[in-house]
Amino acid sequence: MDCTSLLRSLSSPRGPLHYAVLHHPKFRANYTESLKRELARVPLSATNSDFHAFAKAGKRLIDLHVKYEEQKPFPLKRIENPDARLNWRVEAMKLNGDRDAIIYNEFFTLAGIPREVFEYRLGNRSALEWVIDQYRVNRDDNGNMISDPNRDDEEYIVRLLGQVITVSLATREIIASLPPLAIMDFPSGESK
Repeated sequence: MDCTSLLRSLSSPRGPLHYAVLHHPKFRANYTESLKRELARVPLSATNSDFHAFAKAGKRLIDLHVKYEEQKPFPLKRIENPDARLNWRVEAMKLNGDRDAIIYNEFFTLAGIPREVFEYRLGNRSALEWVIDQYRVNRDDNGNMISDPNRDDEEYIVRLLGQVITVSLATREIIASLPPLAIMDFPSGESK
């Protein structure tokens, strides 16, 4: 199942609640090792108001993540190399040493990346780092191109980078607004 299908499947009544809990920093910290081995077990929230806060945040996160390509791109500064010809093609992007700019290609660099972008992580790296890693030309051992992320829409990748930054910052804000993760205690004798 691809990510978009998975996110859409979270449209069940409890789906948004679960999606928000999965993003909570305490949940991620407490269950990091378990999440590497098995599917997440989402705890029950301790209060009705927490339940509704998580459900509301989950709906916002799902909408944001499913519709990432509809988000307004974060305004990155384009720094052009006057010694290179105009070129929108990507071979392999990389972050600069300060991690505040993406070296897009020999023609231009995209600067002004907020540090907070790197706080929203997909596993062991940020969403932005994932895009930078995945959107590159791959070649076989003979130098033949086997995958090319470049499209007819020359500015797609630049726009995508800005949208991923927007989504990462908005996700961070939603996660920061979550209530503390208080897990309901079961009375003795009841199973969890």
